[in-house]
Amino acid sequence: MVVNRPEHTPSESVASFPAGYHPDHAGKRYVIGITGASGSVYGVRLTEILLSMGYSVHLVISNAGWRVLKEELDWTASSREEMLDGHFGSLPGKLVYHSFSDIGASIASGSFRVKAMIIIPCSMGTLANIAGGISANLMTRAADVMIKEERKLVIVPRETPLHAIHLENMLKLAHMGVSIIPAMPAFYYRPQTLEDAVDFVVGKVLDILDIEHHLFERWGE
Repeated sequence: MVVNRPEHTPSESVASFPAGYHPDHAGKRYVIGITGASGSVYGVRLTEILLSMGYSVHLVISNAGWRVLKEELDWTASSREEMLDGHFGSLPGKLVYHSFSDIGASIASGSFRVKAMIIIPCSMGTLANIAGGISANLMTRAADVMIKEERKLVIVPRETPLHAIHLENMLKLAHMGVSIIPAMPAFYYRPQTLEDAVDFVVGKVLDILDIEHHLFERWGE
């Protein structure tokens, strides 16, 4: 059955939105997942950059991810919200932290619109679950939502060497439109610090998201 409804005027349409709503809010939201792969600094740096640009970041960190943050960056996993607030609280964007086990979080639903999701770094276990359609936690469920809703999903795998199953899972996801950006820094611009190398990888993620940045010197510029 088709029901004909009168067209709303622009003012009526705006008035029908909830208070404080703006049509481009979904375009300002990004989901970032940090798994237990080495290279947690990549996820932290991307979160910093997006928040510094005023975007909203919905952050999910696996239990193994918290362990790696402790080992690599000396983050204290026993006081997670306090740790996040201390590191990101001064930045202008909005940070929303979701528990890894909260399968009922907003980002677990396709009706909650976000611009893209980036899993950085992505472990081979998480990658395998996504490729197999297994949504056993909020990280993989949110990724599954991105695929089914045909939204941008970016995976930054951090593993070496790679065996055939790793490569097959990446190929399967690439065929479904998932962007695969291995954590492979370039050296043509002669990075001087480890931070420079990290920024190159994060900058490549921003490129695929079509977000302007100046994290590294481009070839020919």
